[in-house]
Amino acid sequence: MYEPSQRVILLVEDNADDELMTLRAFRKSNIHNPVVVVRDGAEALDYLFIQGRHASRDPAIRPQVILLDLHLPRIDGLEVLRRIRAHEQTRTLPVVILTSSKEESDLVRSYQLGVNSFVHKPVDVTAFFEAVRQLGMYWLILNELPSPRRSA
Repeated sequence: MYEPSQRVILLVEDNADDELMTLRAFRKSNIHNPVVVVRDGAEALDYLFIQGRHASRDPAIRPQVILLDLHLPRIDGLEVLRRIRAHEQTRTLPVVILTSSKEESDLVRSYQLGVNSFVHKPVDVTAFFEAVRQLGMYWLILNELPSPRRSA
């Protein structure tokens, strides 16, 4: 499906409109990286820990960045973040909270749990596209990650 050398984006988003806008923003920004979309926290954890529906995926393919919504069905985004940071194999993965929440407690808790960035989803479509473009450019082009061997 994807090559281990490709910089995969994991988009954890339950809102179909926000998913479509994010994918369109990537395309319009010439960000053609593969995007894996999961629609709830449980599926995100299955993907990351190579279990359940995602048990047969190639473990060499690690997300370059995880775009994580907070308000998700089954397992919320903060719990997903907590579990990502609790495991050695996922601890160093960049996680960006991309949410409509304006709650100060969500912002504070996200950073307490080790989020790399917290971004409010702009309501304006043009501003949303620009925010996603900037996220993609930074996390996919400018940011460097250790190889899985160096980070363990």
